Amino acid sequence: MPLAFAAAPRRGFTLIELMVVIALLAIATGVVSLALRDPARTRLDTEAQRLGALLETARAESRASGVPVIWVPSLVDQERHFRFARLRGTQLETMDLPTHWLDPQVRAEVLGAPTVQLGPEPLIGAQRIVLRLADQRVLLATDGLAPFAVVADEAGQ
Repeated sequence: MPLAFAAAPRRGFTLIELMVVIALLAIATGVVSLALRDPARTRLDTEAQRLGALLETARAESRASGVPVIWVPSLVDQERHFRFARLRGTQLETMDLPTHWLDPQVRAEVLGAPTVQLGPEPLIGAQRIVLRLADQRVLLATDGLAPFAVVADEAGQ
């Protein structure tokens, strides 16, 4: 009777199996790293979208009432806020719109003017507002006809 070699049970993994597992781990790591966003940037984007909607609301109200409306970033009790006001003659009348940022550390600056003019004419001047939070920056702008929207700024951020 010939000697039969018993097949030894295989132990371990083949090189192909190890390469497939490593490739899957690399793909999963890449997807997760792309899905993570800077929380400050997310909060700032939310503030920019909210402010754009508020500016368009005030702009529509100004056109409907025929009274100029302005938006002013302000400092109250060491906290940064903003306000919307109707300009009736020489007096400012505060509007019933939000006056606080969702994140109290947000800073706003109107470029080229102390305030943003929102009407009542359908075509307003081009205006830009920079919002900052930590080291993040967002530029909210209009060309005077289009609604306020987030745009790429000069720094390319």
